[in-house]
Amino acid sequence: MDSSLRPSQTLAAAASLFNGERLTMARQLAGLKKSHLATLIEMSPASVTAWESGAKQPNRATVAKLALALKVEPQFFGGGSPPKANKPHFRSLRSTPQIAQDEAEAYGRFVAEVAGMLENAVEFPAALLPDLPVDPDEHTMTPEAAAREAREFFGITPGPIQHVVRLAERAGVIVVFSEPGVAAIDAYSLHTATRPIIILNPVKDDYYRQRFDVAHELGHLVMHHDAEPGGKVAEDQANRFAAEFLMPAEEIAPLLPSSTAGRAWAHLAELKEHWGVSLAALLYRSRALGVMGDVSYRNAMVRMSQNGWRRAEPGRISSLEMPSMLPRAKEVLGDAGIDDGEFLAGSGLPHALYAIAASRVPTTDPEPVKVLAHPTTSWSS
Repeated sequence: MDSSLRPSQTLAAAASLFNGERLTMARQLAGLKKSHLATLIEMSPASVTAWESGAKQPNRATVAKLALALKVEPQFFGGGSPPKANKPHFRSLRSTPQIAQDEAEAYGRFVAEVAGMLENAVEFPAALLPDLPVDPDEHTMTPEAAAREAREFFGITPGPIQHVVRLAERAGVIVVFSEPGVAAIDAYSLHTATRPIIILNPVKDDYYRQRFDVAHELGHLVMHHDAEPGGKVAEDQANRFAAEFLMPAEEIAPLLPSSTAGRAWAHLAELKEHWGVSLAALLYRSRALGVMGDVSYRNAMVRMSQNGWRRAEPGRISSLEMPSMLPRAKEVLGDAGIDDGEFLAGSGLPHALYAIAASRVPTTDPEPVKVLAHPTTSWSS
C-alpha cells in the first residue's frame, strides 16, 4: 500500500481492503477478548466476530476506532494473511489462560512476519533442523537418541555447547524475547510457514536456566512436529532431550557426584560453570543416570532450598545469551539509512513491538531487566 497516502485516503483504502485475520491477530496481540474490544469501540461483539470471519467489512470510521484501540496503523488491516503457524508448545498449557495462549501465538506469527520482511533485505541462514520425530511410546526413537543425533547433525564436538542461542540461529531458528504482555508464560516455540521460532521469557534472567530453556524448545522443534502441545509426555521428552543435548550421558556421568558430602558442592559448582547448566539440572541428571540415589537427591534439594538456591543459584555468569539474527538485520538496515519507520511503512505493524522482537536484550514493563551477578555464596554451606 502506498505509504504516501493522506490519513483519510489510508483509512478509506484500509476499509475497502480489510483482512479479518489481521484484526484477529491485532486483537490477540493486544490481549483482548472480542467482547472487550467491542466495548472499547462501542460496537457489539457480533460485529467484531463478523469482521474477523470476513462476513462483513467495517466502515472507514470503524477502522479508525479499531486502529486506535489496538495500537496499530489502519493499513495494518489491509495486509495479507499472517504467516501460518502450528500451535505453540507451552510448558503448562492447562494453567495458561486461553487469552494468554492466543496472545503468545499471535506474537509468534508477528515475529514470523517481521522476519519475512527482514529476509527480503538481509540474507538469513537456511532453516535446517534434523527431523527426528519421537512418538509418545518411543517405539521409534527416544529423546536421548534424538539429542545425540541432533548433536551430530549440528556438528557439535564432545564437551559443552558454548552458545546455545547462536547454535539455534545458525540452524535458521529465529530466537527472540517475548513481549511483556506474555512474560508470565515461560519460553515457548512454534513452527511457522517460514521459519521455526523460539521465544524466551524476558524476565527470566538466569544464564544457566535460559540455556536449558533453549535446548528444551529446540527439542520440541526437532521431535514434535505433530505432537499435541502442552502434554505431559511431550514436555518430559523435551526435558530429556535438553539434558542429553547439553550434558551427554557418556561424558557427564563419570563426573557427577553420588552425594553432596565433602567437596561435592564445590565440584558441582565447577561442573555448572564448565557445562553451562544449573545446579538443579546437574542434580536431576545425576539421579536420572543412576549416579545419585533418591535419598541423596532429596537431601541435596533440601540444602538447595535452605540456601535459597531454588530461586536464585550462585554463578559466575550474570549475562544472558542474546539473540542476534533479527537485531543484526535491523542494524544492517540502519547502516543503509533505513530506519524503523521507513522499514515498517505501509505495513501498519506496531513500532514498539518490532523494537522488542528485534532487540538483543529483554524488555519488560515498566523497567528493563537488570542482569546482575547473584550474591556471593559459599559452596560449602
